[in-house]
Amino acid sequence: MRLILVGPPGAGKGTQAVHLAAHFGIPHISTGDLFRANIKGETELGKLAKSYMDAGNLVPDSVTNAMLEDRLTHADTAPGFLLDGYPRNVGQAEFLAEVLVKKSISLDAVLELSIPNEEIIKRLSGRRVCRNCGTTSHVIFDKPKVDGVCDNCGGELYQREDDKEEVIANRLSVYSEQTEPIVAFYKNLGILKAISAVGEVSEISANAIAALK
Repeated sequence: MRLILVGPPGAGKGTQAVHLAAHFGIPHISTGDLFRANIKGETELGKLAKSYMDAGNLVPDSVTNAMLEDRLTHADTAPGFLLDGYPRNVGQAEFLAEVLVKKSISLDAVLELSIPNEEIIKRLSGRRVCRNCGTTSHVIFDKPKVDGVCDNCGGELYQREDDKEEVIANRLSVYSEQTEPIVAFYKNLGILKAISAVGEVSEISANAIAALK
């Protein structure tokens, strides 16, 4: 199974990626993990990426692409792989297509986790974090026993800046501009499968596996 997972922030991609990778016995490759591994390993690509990040700049696609191409040479990707967070734009999708042609392999599917914006905002803006121990809770889905107080240590719960509604709305706008064209790209190739990302985690996983079969 060679699979790409796409969907907006808050759709639960990370959670579903873990379930699907385990089910199909394939490595879960996220861009975050790629960056961390290269920077920690002090590879040439890692040093290059770090120089951009330290300067407060975005890492260019050429560096991310090279990291991804290198990762697909590892032996554990022979039975397949699940890409999470890559490709982020059509340019990266076109680069990936070229890499796969060189390797004489093809994608099996692109799974889109579909979820209304209002549901995403409800999920993300309701998150609260303990200032003391870092435990997370949610004002709707995982309410603390006492409002504003951590069940774990009694510390103060607060809302992170990137969980505020206006920040989330901006992230969704960026996703719409940059990543949604990828959905159209793979839809044109006939390998896009969309499922609802609303519901219990186990139910969404079961629907995903059914769609991929």
